Amino acid sequence: MQTPPGHTLSRLTSIVESYKGHHNVAQLLGELSTLADGAPTDELFAAADAHAGIPEVLGPLMEVVVDREPTNARALVRLANAYWLTGRGPEVVGELASRAIASDPAHAGAWHLWALTESDPRARMTRWLQVTERFPADDLARANLADSAASVGSAEDDPVAIKLALDTFLQLRARAPHPAQRDALDRAIDALRAR
Repeated sequence: MQTPPGHTLSRLTSIVESYKGHHNVAQLLGELSTLADGAPTDELFAAADAHAGIPEVLGPLMEVVVDREPTNARALVRLANAYWLTGRGPEVVGELASRAIASDPAHAGAWHLWALTESDPRARMTRWLQVTERFPADDLARANLADSAASVGSAEDDPVAIKLALDTFLQLRARAPHPAQRDALDRAIDALRAR
């Protein structure tokens, strides 16, 4: 059934509201498939964005968008994120993140997922370091680097990783705008210094 132009979001909202009442995933997937078949890609993407907090809605719709536009980095990242949240695993998510990076090397979300999907703690720390070097203003990546380095340093009794964690926490502390953030960072810094 063809969705009239501009009605994709309202149809999807109706589907989502119905799903919240019945929780029938098979029914949801059927309705999403019907919606996607008749919706223009740009409207489908915008409608999916409006319901991005529901991975079982976002994933199937982003699958359609990625099928239509295999190099759409934003859609690849959205699909990878939905897969991650629904437990599809690091291999599948990492492959989608790598495709997104190849399509748009400036997409920070793709790099975040790429780093997140590395299972080896030391390699994950190295990936987060690469992300912070590529995106110097990205404090979320910096926080992940600090946590990864602290974990590696503690688990492997590695003074270089501990120093990286400490330096990174200090950078975050210098940029933290809120007292609660500074307090939390001070505790992390104190714990590392006490090692």
